[in-house]
Amino acid sequence: MTDNLPIPLTAPLSQAQQTSLINLVRRAAKAEILPRFRNLESGEVTAKSTRFDLVTEADTGAEAILARGVQQMFPHALIVGEEAASADPELRARIAEAELCFLIDPLDGTWNFANGLSLFGVIIAVTRFGKPVLGLLYDPVMDDWIIADETTPARFARHIGVSRALSVSRGAPLSEMSGFIHMYLMPQDIQELIAGTLPDFARTQVLRCSCHEYRTLARGSMDFCLSGMMTPWDHAAGVLICQQAGGHVAMLDGSDYNASVTEGYLLAAPDEESWTRLRDRFDFLLS
Repeated sequence: MTDNLPIPLTAPLSQAQQTSLINLVRRAAKAEILPRFRNLESGEVTAKSTRFDLVTEADTGAEAILARGVQQMFPHALIVGEEAASADPELRARIAEAELCFLIDPLDGTWNFANGLSLFGVIIAVTRFGKPVLGLLYDPVMDDWIIADETTPARFARHIGVSRALSVSRGAPLSEMSGFIHMYLMPQDIQELIAGTLPDFARTQVLRCSCHEYRTLARGSMDFCLSGMMTPWDHAAGVLICQQAGGHVAMLDGSDYNASVTEGYLLAAPDEESWTRLRDRFDFLLS
């Protein structure tokens, strides 16, 4: 199989194609992201929906390189970048029908990046009719990544050849669990209800970066993540990676995650039993 042929539905990307994709991401980060880190001019940062929802020249520059490179490798693929979808919301509607789709978050954690914090990354997901079949979570600062496809375990890798399999945490009672809850991305009335659950857990927090939150889950350093904003470029890769690291991930109503979903709550946990305990605690979100 060559990079110029469409991928058959029975196989994920080949190892050669995965390597090409990783190298493309690394090149985009070196060309557009890292030179601007802690070096942004005021005119290179603008707000989108709120003052916390930012876009920078690094976002748009990296997305341009990534979209162009992926389209060259996979001419028949649908490319849905975060910034392109922001400009053309109809792109998201095509995910469910796309036999091969690449979801690109060119700079996840833009607020962190724009404020000089090193918790940011690049996310690439490959989906078939909305189902994630490959996920890549790349850290430009450390030049390492976590990758998985639907047939292989999640693994951490570096360009120097280091590679190791990952595993999510072991299940635990709620009082011993730590997790990410995206409370401030939820409606005000829901925030108040969520706030009442926080003392039930050992620790809750957010990193303002889905890339590093899913990386942390896949390594077993945190136990769960509850999300209520269904932006596919934030979640599709992490969902697959956590599943391939042994975790249980589903919508709070029990349905399978699909990148075409636009509403609902997504819950990632180390196993089905832990997921069920968490679901029961958050079942008020289903009413």
